[in-house]
Amino acid sequence: MEVILKDDVKGVGYKNDIVTVKPGYGRNYLIPQGLAEMATSSARKVVSENIRQAAHKAEKIQKDAQEIANRIGDTVLEIPAKAGESGKIFGAVTTLQVSEALKALGYEVDRKRIDFDQEVKSLGEYTATINLHKEVKHQVRFNVVAA
Repeated sequence: MEVILKDDVKGVGYKNDIVTVKPGYGRNYLIPQGLAEMATSSARKVVSENIRQAAHKAEKIQKDAQEIANRIGDTVLEIPAKAGESGKIFGAVTTLQVSEALKALGYEVDRKRIDFDQEVKSLGEYTATINLHKEVKHQVRFNVVAA
């Protein structure tokens, strides 16, 4: 089943992409949630026209995302967490904590756009991927320190 995405869907595609999904996923989740619509010929024409008109705007958004990535650069974040004597922290570091650490430095990044390479459950240095744009992904390092 082919659908046109109305919004970015993690693991499926980005807004205005025409993707093939399983029929149950499309009919029971994507379409009722307003995340997609059926890829009919008229809908394809509308999407292609919207893409053509939004090309200039999208280029500016991509430049802004690249500028944010360049400004973040090799910044290393410090995230405090309560930890036991063995170095294992109580709970886990979440994307919200990384987002707040970036916000404290003046970078506004939504927590939903941050992914970890591995679970953060002990003290040490880790890497997170920030998806600023579908073509701009940036790696940021952060240290989890005992609070």
